[in-house]
Amino acid sequence: MSQFFYSSIDWSRLWYASIHAAAQNILRAPDWRTALNAQAVAQGLCNQRGLPLTFVPQESLPEDTAYEAFIGAAGCVPTRENLHDFFNAMVWLSFPRIKRALNALQAAQIAVAGVGKSRGPARDAATLFDENAALLVVGDAQSGRALVDALRTHQWHDAFIGQRASFGSEAQVWLFGHALMEKLVSPYKAITAHTWVVLAPPEFFTLDAVSGRGWIDAAVAQKLERHALSTADFTPLPVLGVPGWWLGQDAAFYADASVFRPQRQR
Repeated sequence: MSQFFYSSIDWSRLWYASIHAAAQNILRAPDWRTALNAQAVAQGLCNQRGLPLTFVPQESLPEDTAYEAFIGAAGCVPTRENLHDFFNAMVWLSFPRIKRALNALQAAQIAVAGVGKSRGPARDAATLFDENAALLVVGDAQSGRALVDALRTHQWHDAFIGQRASFGSEAQVWLFGHALMEKLVSPYKAITAHTWVVLAPPEFFTLDAVSGRGWIDAAVAQKLERHALSTADFTPLPVLGVPGWWLGQDAAFYADASVFRPQRQR
């Protein structure tokens, strides 16, 4: 397979804005792997032990070693030539502190409990974050919290139509999960993210994309380092419902209960 395996990515889609800047040098390079590692060196990427991060072929992963443990111990990220691993690498370049914090959590859990048939609650939550998270950054104010409440209670019309003007000025969605990004290469309405809410000061919404991404990377990583991650931390977000991310987002679009499901009654 050649580097053209990623030619199917439509970089004009707004959901790829979070990794678009990191991808540009890689996409222009004659050899994407060489460019990927050169960029990692230029950014000074490292794992939680301070070891330089290197993207290596999948064959470099020892048979008796878990993927996350290998990254934590050696600083080596096994990377196949496919969209899933390509997006994973782009997220490492874009949100290195968050990725490092997640890997530290996963490696620590493996060190204590081994791999086993089930990951356990902490590793489950870290895997959901790593694979399928969207970061919803909202202003730390009444209006931002109202939007979060509407999403958590599945008040889709209120969130996406009633509070539509909040998106951009008081709320932003930044994709993080690399499996989620892979699904969106061929988008369909039911694609749903596990959303992690980030409360931000008003100044955040005046930052340019580079500064904003850096702020998110630092803020989320710091919280992960002191927060007991749980699957209860996430709220579902049908990605194509984000205002401006898809055509035809009228009331009927959001009334589709097969995608925008009502909240379960307990």
